[in-house]
Amino acid sequence: MGGCFSKPKPVELKIEVVLPEKERGKEELLAGGKGSPRAYQGNGTARHFHADERLPAPHPYPSAQDCVEAAVCHVKDLENGQMREVELGWGKVLLVKDNGEFHALGHKCPHYGAPLVKGVLSRGRVRCPWHGACFNISTGDLEDFPGLDSLHKFQVKIEKEKVYVRASKQALQLQRRTKVMAKCISPSAGHSSSTNVLIVGAGAAGLVCAETLRQEGFSDRIVLCTLDRHLPYDRPKLSKSLDAQPEQLALRPKEFFRAYGIEVLTEAQVVTVDVRNKKVVFKDGFKLEYSKLLLAPGSSPKTLSCKGKEVENVFTIRTPEDANRVVRLARGRNAVVVGAGFLGMEVAAYLTEKAHSVSVVELEETPFRRFLGERVGRVLMKMFENNRVKFYMQTEVSELRAQEGKLKEVVLKSSKVVRADVCVVGIGAVPATGFLRQSSINLDSRGFIPVNKMMQTNVPGVFAAGDAVTFPLAWRNNRKVNIPHWQMAHAQGRVAAQNMLAQEAEISTVPYLWTAMFGKSLRYAGYGEGFDDVIIQGDLEELKFVAFYTKGDEVIAVASMNYDPIVSKVAEVLASGRAIRKREVELFVLHSKTGDMSWLTGKGS
Repeated sequence: MGGCFSKPKPVELKIEVVLPEKERGKEELLAGGKGSPRAYQGNGTARHFHADERLPAPHPYPSAQDCVEAAVCHVKDLENGQMREVELGWGKVLLVKDNGEFHALGHKCPHYGAPLVKGVLSRGRVRCPWHGACFNISTGDLEDFPGLDSLHKFQVKIEKEKVYVRASKQALQLQRRTKVMAKCISPSAGHSSSTNVLIVGAGAAGLVCAETLRQEGFSDRIVLCTLDRHLPYDRPKLSKSLDAQPEQLALRPKEFFRAYGIEVLTEAQVVTVDVRNKKVVFKDGFKLEYSKLLLAPGSSPKTLSCKGKEVENVFTIRTPEDANRVVRLARGRNAVVVGAGFLGMEVAAYLTEKAHSVSVVELEETPFRRFLGERVGRVLMKMFENNRVKFYMQTEVSELRAQEGKLKEVVLKSSKVVRADVCVVGIGAVPATGFLRQSSINLDSRGFIPVNKMMQTNVPGVFAAGDAVTFPLAWRNNRKVNIPHWQMAHAQGRVAAQNMLAQEAEISTVPYLWTAMFGKSLRYAGYGEGFDDVIIQGDLEELKFVAFYTKGDEVIAVASMNYDPIVSKVAEVLASGRAIRKREVELFVLHSKTGDMSWLTGKGS
C-alpha cells in the first residue's frame, strides 16, 4: 500500500460518481489487510462472526424490540433506476427503485465494504463499484463474485405516498448474510476412506464449490484438501499487504467449517488420481475414494534458473509465511523485485515504506505492458519512481551473489550490480497439475486442464476450476482461455458445484480484477489479450482516467483509476451480451467534456 493519498481533482459527471476520498481510503485499508472485512470489533477484540451467530431465517415479523421501522422518503423522491442510502436508526439501508417497485437492502458490499449506492443498477441487480460483485435486488442474494456473502433484504411498505422500511437491528449492524446451508448428515464423515465430493485445492474455487453444494441442499460428505497449512484465505491480499496474519486473511472461521461439515485436510498433497477406480492417493499413502471430484490445484510460481538460485532470502510469495518473512527481512534493507506484473508491483509498492531501497527488474520496457499497454504502463511506472522505486528495464537476472549463504547482490544481464538483502520473484506461474500427468484427465501442452462451459473435464464426474484451467469465454466467441483471477475462480467453483448436482449451469462471468498501490486502485474488466488499440479518456498524468482496449471494431477490456464506477458499468454491459463498439468510445472521448457515461447504458444520446 505505502505512500500517501493524493486528492484527485473533482470531476463533473452526469451519472458517474467519484468515490469520496475517505471511502477510497477505506477500501485500501481493507485491501491492505489493516482491517479484515471478516472481523468485527466486540469488547475491543476482533471477533469472527460465524454461522451459529447468523440470524435465523428472517421471520416476516421479528419481535418489535429487535426491529426498527421508519418512513425513509416520499414515493416521488426516487425515479425508476435510482438508488439512495437512507438512515434507519441503527444503520443505513440501500433503497432501490426499479420498475416502480421499492427494494431495501444492505448498503455495503460484504466483500470489502464498498458503498453500493455508488455502484451500477441494471437488469434487477446492483453491481459493486470496486470489485464487480453483483446482488439481486429482490432477494439480496450474491449473483456474481468476488466475495462469499449476500446482502440482507428488508421489508418495504408504502403508506400515504411514504416509503417505510422495517429491519432487524442485528441485520442492520452485520451488513452481510450467509446463505442458508445444509449440514452434513453423513455418519461416517471423518473416519471413512470414501467421500461423496473431493475437492483438491482450497482457494476461492474450492471453497465456493463446497459452499454452493451446501447452499443447494447437498448434505453428503465434502472433503477439501490443500497443500497449505491454513484454512482457505484471501490470497490476493498477500502481495498487497505482506504483514497480514493468517487469521486476518481467513475467508471463513474454523467454526464455519465445523458447522456445515466441510472437512479441510491441510498440508495434504495428492500424488495420483485413479479415475477408473475413483480414488486419489496422498503423499503419505492415505487413499480416498470419491463420487465426484473437483480439481482446483491453482498454480506454482516460476522460480529463477540463474547462477546462485539457491542462496537464502530469495522468495516467491505463495503463503502468509513467505509474505511475512519478506517484510521482516526488508525492513530498513535493500529489496529487489524481479518481474513488473501485478504481484511484483504490489510487493514493490508495499515495501517502499519499509525498505531502505526498492528496485524492480523487468524484461519488458514498461511495467504491465502486455496487460495495460505502453501508455498506462508508463504513467504507473512514473508513480512508482515518484515513490523512490528504481527500475532496471529490458534486462534480467544473470546471478544472485551471496555473502555467508545470504543474498547480497543481484547481477543483471546488463552487467549492473544491484545491492539486495531480500529478493522477491514474481515472473509468472505454471499450473500445479503435475500429479495428473499419469491420469487419463486431459492436460494441454502447457499443463492446463481444458474444461467445457460446465467446468467438466474429459472424464465424467471430474470437474476443474480456477487458475489451472482453460475454459470457453462466452462473450469472446467461446475462445479457450486461462484467466487466473480471484473473481473468476469463485465463479467457476460455483458452476462446477451446480453441475455436480446436474443443474446444467454454464460459465458466463465477465472477468474483473483490481490492484491497489500507494493508496490508489486500478480496476479492470474484460479480456484484453490481443488488443490492437487503446483509447484513453481523462488525464493519465493525474492518474484519473479510463482506458478502453479494442480489437478491430470491438471493446474487449477496460481499465480505470479514480473513475468509478465505469469499470463496473462496462462489465455490466458486456455481461448483458451487448458489444461496445470502438466508434461509440471514440465519439464519447471526442465530444465528452463532462465524462457522461449514459451512452453506455443506452440512456441518453
